[in-house]
Amino acid sequence: MPSPTEIRLDRAARALFVTFDDGESFELSCEYLRVESPSAEVQGHTASQKKTIAGRRHVGIMTIEPVGHYAVRLIFDDLHDTGIYAWDYLYELGRDKDRKWSAYLQALEAAGLSRDPT
Repeated sequence: MPSPTEIRLDRAARALFVTFDDGESFELSCEYLRVESPSAEVQGHTASQKKTIAGRRHVGIMTIEPVGHYAVRLIFDDLHDTGIYAWDYLYELGRDKDRKWSAYLQALEAAGLSRDPT
């Protein structure tokens, strides 16, 4: 699996830019990263337990902490900090962004939820 050669946070754009050693580069919004957090709080312990997180349109990342040589922990300004983003998961989020984002928007609509905070 590719490894990142650069991880750069643009706070103003609320986006994380990740470049991998295979040449792929991805722009991942903080909102997208938050609602697709790999944490058990979001993903649950099985696919059927995944939660649809609403109201995170304006979420930002406060801190990026390295976790060994295989991942980063993102600490969001809504204080979510339990997701460890392994390199392969960050790559998957970039590669499958359009499909995952579309599924998220459909899940919000089906549940009558909004991206905007209440």
